[in-house]
Amino acid sequence: MQIVGYDTGAGDDEGDPALLLSTDEGLDRQVLTPGTELASTLDERHCAGSIQDGRHEACANDGAPYCDEHTSRWACARCVGTCDLPLPSCREEHAVYLAAFAPATFKVGVTRSWRLETRLREQGADRAAHVHTVKDGRVARQLEAEIAMDLVDRVRVPTKIDGLHRQVDAEAWQGLLADFDVIDRFDFEYGLRLSDRPVEETLLTGTVRGTQGRVLVLDNGGSTYAVDMRDLVGYECTEGSTDRDLQSSLGAFG
Repeated sequence: MQIVGYDTGAGDDEGDPALLLSTDEGLDRQVLTPGTELASTLDERHCAGSIQDGRHEACANDGAPYCDEHTSRWACARCVGTCDLPLPSCREEHAVYLAAFAPATFKVGVTRSWRLETRLREQGADRAAHVHTVKDGRVARQLEAEIAMDLVDRVRVPTKIDGLHRQVDAEAWQGLLADFDVIDRFDFEYGLRLSDRPVEETLLTGTVRGTQGRVLVLDNGGSTYAVDMRDLVGYECTEGSTDRDLQSSLGAFG
């Protein structure tokens, strides 16, 4: 059995957050709803291959989560609005947004207007503000590049994990928004109820506390762990709890 993908559960049509597993019987979903008990050991890791028409095509190459052959490169990843609108989606109406990650990491981003809330949940934003609506992706990227001179346009997962147990600095957030004509505001709650920073780990054993974006939070042996689900993709796994030593969180000694 190999972990070949994940769903954040952010979209209305995606259902619950889940890991996508390739088994002898085909593709399966390991749902990650709160309270779910997981007991798997991670073994070898290699390329997760590809999924076409609901079927998994395996790949034995070493690259993980994907080898060069199966790594997709998003054309818009580094666009700053100097393109010729190469994709059909580029011509759709776009939203420019600001997202807050506790306690005080603020980023700018763009997405198609109809995907705005889904995109924010996919990223695990704590708060957000819609600040511009524009006719296409090129104009959106131009505005994003301008705003990114003062804000970041990417937030790494470890930075997000650092703030999972904290609240957004409301004063700093409101100070940032004062410079924009805000169209809409978002305040997200993921139900993790953390009092301490969880330990970063890569494991699949424990009780699911919840997910925030692509971060899976597990309780295991009196400690709480944060797992980047992308770091699980590519692993072969077997049934049975892991027996390797894990770093304990501060809460384990309380």
